[in-house]
Amino acid sequence: MLLAYAGVLAYQRWMGRDALPPGPHPSPPPGAVADYVVRVIDGDTIETRELGRVRYIGVDTPEMNAPDPDVRRMARMAREANVRLVGGRTVLLATDVQERDRYGRTLAYVWTADRQVMVNAWLLEQGYARVLTVPPNVRYADFFVALQQRARREGRGLWR
Repeated sequence: MLLAYAGVLAYQRWMGRDALPPGPHPSPPPGAVADYVVRVIDGDTIETRELGRVRYIGVDTPEMNAPDPDVRRMARMAREANVRLVGGRTVLLATDVQERDRYGRTLAYVWTADRQVMVNAWLLEQGYARVLTVPPNVRYADFFVALQQRARREGRGLWR
């Protein structure tokens, strides 16, 4: 028990004071593609070596250039969390029905290379993002809504 508690504390220090270990997340589908993150653009967008700009499906983080300073602060926190999770690392990516958005970015669900953390879900769990469901990409929509409801109920991140 003491070892488990120490592990949680180490994880919280690594991810931030209020971070929780990831809940059970769906596993990447068999067709998931491995790619290396060369840059984290913001809380919900990365640039990878092979696919270029990748926008996370189903989530929306605050905008870095928002006029409200509190929104900009939350945007920085979401970006920093994203950097800690995937920056300079290999990730697994899976698309849904629509593979690109109108800006040419790849739309994807993203997992850490160890397959234990679905980044889209983790951002919602921690309150760094809100659900943004854009049909036809709805594979995990209900799961995402449940994660957001829990984060809101527990007052995490944006919901604090």
